[in-house]
Amino acid sequence: MAVLDVLRQKIKLSPVVSETLGKVKANPKVAKGLAIGSTAYKRALMLKMGTPVLVLACLAMITLPMPPLLLDLLFSFNISLSMVVLLVAIYSKKPLDFGSFPTVLLLTTILRLSLNVASTRVILIHGQEGTAAAGHVIESFGQVVMGGSYVVGIIVFSILMIINFIVVTKGAGRISEVTARFTLDAMPGKQMAIDADLNAGLINQEQAKERRQEVTREADFYGSMDGASKFVKGDAVAGLLILIINIVGGIIIGTLQHGLPLSESARIYTILTIGDGLVAQIPSLLLSVASAIIVTRQSGTEKEMGQQVMGELFSEPKVLFIVAGVLFVMGIVPGMPAVAFLTLALIAFSLGQLIKKKRAKAAAAAAAKDKNAAEVMPLPEQKELSWDDVSEVDVVGLEVGYRLIPLVDKAQNGELLGRVKGVRKKLSQDLGFLIPPVHIRDNLDLGPNFYRITLMGVTFGEAEVQPDRDMAINPGQVFGEIEGLKTRDPAFGLDAVWINKSDNDRALGLGYTVVDCSTVIATHMSQILANNCAALLGQEEVQNILDIVAKTQPKLVNGLVPGVVSLGLLTKILQNLLNEGVPVRDMRTILETLVEYAPKSQDPEVLTAACRIGLRRLILQDICGGAELIPVITLAPDLEKVLHKSLETGGAAGVGIEPGLADRLQKSLYDATATQEMQGEPAILLTSGILRSTLSRFVKNTIPGLRVLSYQEVPDDKQIKIVSVIGSGQGAIAR
Repeated sequence: MAVLDVLRQKIKLSPVVSETLGKVKANPKVAKGLAIGSTAYKRALMLKMGTPVLVLACLAMITLPMPPLLLDLLFSFNISLSMVVLLVAIYSKKPLDFGSFPTVLLLTTILRLSLNVASTRVILIHGQEGTAAAGHVIESFGQVVMGGSYVVGIIVFSILMIINFIVVTKGAGRISEVTARFTLDAMPGKQMAIDADLNAGLINQEQAKERRQEVTREADFYGSMDGASKFVKGDAVAGLLILIINIVGGIIIGTLQHGLPLSESARIYTILTIGDGLVAQIPSLLLSVASAIIVTRQSGTEKEMGQQVMGELFSEPKVLFIVAGVLFVMGIVPGMPAVAFLTLALIAFSLGQLIKKKRAKAAAAAAAKDKNAAEVMPLPEQKELSWDDVSEVDVVGLEVGYRLIPLVDKAQNGELLGRVKGVRKKLSQDLGFLIPPVHIRDNLDLGPNFYRITLMGVTFGEAEVQPDRDMAINPGQVFGEIEGLKTRDPAFGLDAVWINKSDNDRALGLGYTVVDCSTVIATHMSQILANNCAALLGQEEVQNILDIVAKTQPKLVNGLVPGVVSLGLLTKILQNLLNEGVPVRDMRTILETLVEYAPKSQDPEVLTAACRIGLRRLILQDICGGAELIPVITLAPDLEKVLHKSLETGGAAGVGIEPGLADRLQKSLYDATATQEMQGEPAILLTSGILRSTLSRFVKNTIPGLRVLSYQEVPDDKQIKIVSVIGSGQGAIAR
């Protein structure tokens, strides 16, 4: 409302505009919206101004004298704020749920030290007036703790300081330091795990971005906590020094300046100092406990601290029965407090019985459910065999042992089905055709922890996994060994260890890449499907591709298939491209190339080479991205002549290459490829078009990281850099 009034008063409005504003103001919905907007603006302004006002107030408390009443209010507020922080830390499910804790810890520490300075000024200036000179809060805390004895007050305060400084603060600081170090060391492994899930199609770009941000926030949080723990430690030391300064200084001021007797001066200033120290140290202890709770929480859990502790502490009834027995024996020993021990023994025994009955009830319910599910259905009426009883071979199959069935069971929250779907989606997008569905079934002939991946009924991969453990993969450089069952990653053959799920954070800190059982199987399947994608593309899939292209370019498809190129020949060409690692996403370029070259030749090898030249930009982009300078490995001219003669003698298969020459050639290419990979650059062998297909088959299985290109497949706008010449007798020739 105030906005409309200001507009009407400060700005000269026309009668029409003024009348319109009046109607707007009279509308109840608009008035309610303006009121809500005004309230939200005030709240946002208060939140933005809260921290600067608090800092300025702390500076004012340090420099300006404060009345006792205001000190009482501020000390009470400090205790209340510390309790709020402690409860928020207790009820946080993850450390990152209270991500602002390091900043809150700094602000509360500054507030407490500012109050210490303000109360010290009041105590030393007005202490001769009596124990109420610094407010009733300080006086009450001092008298209650001391109990009329200076020695008792100093001892109690010292014990409180020891608990805060030696036990809680020191332990929390050490945990913060170690956690920050392991969190930073684990960042590369976590990033690699995110990239692996993204490449396997298990997550999308948005999920990967969110997980990377969470990893960064976690590292920043624990790094901040490592520094913030030093505030708590310094605050405890400052409290001890302030206690000594106040007592000694107060006795000197009271005796020499104000003429008080030594005993009276010691009584007044000791009560005030002990009370001041307690009022400051109790919030400090609460914040130290909150800090320790935050840094000792596990990042992977989604439970509150109370739920997690109770669920783990009282999960086994045997423990409670043993405790009840020990307490009972202690209770019947002569001289022991029988009532206390026997009462606790009865409570522990009753709690154990309750947990045991609850577990038995849950087990009975699960058994009843399994029994109902396993009821034998009446046998159907036998009928004559037909062609329907002949099962067709699965294009892609996954067989699992009986212990792996929960991984593929939706009723048991099996994650493998979703992972397999993600693998199919990612490969379909990359390769350019729909990967056939994966038929998953159990196989009692397999071991309980084994799985088998088949293509067209033929086994292409088989391995054993541990469903109750996670796999820690050694990416090549780790900072130590971890206990577990040593194995190898079935997808890439890397050294790995099956570890307990509780050791995940430690493994990540040592540099391992940690994945669960479902991810291991999905990654293995993704690798097998990618390496054998040509076998998955048949005439039915090619016809579906043509139907999709015909929707946007009907003349191109109708003019080529089947008039110029048969469906079988087109399928063979696309399979050749996939065998050589070339995706068939750009069907327009492939079909236009065939329109030009198919009338001249029906040889699939010749047409495949022509399609590769048409797709040369896509091929280079998949190998080295958008780099302008392409590092290549070439063959010496004399070696190329020898290989040309070998082809003329032995045919296209290259069987005419002398075995010794083939062995030396393979070793030289392997060394050159390893050198390129060590430098982080792609390995590309550039040769003539006649040799390209033969050499590509020659290195396909022995040197999988080497890609073979012909001179015609390098675009005109790209520059090449020869990094190695095979057969020249020289290590590298660059130009």
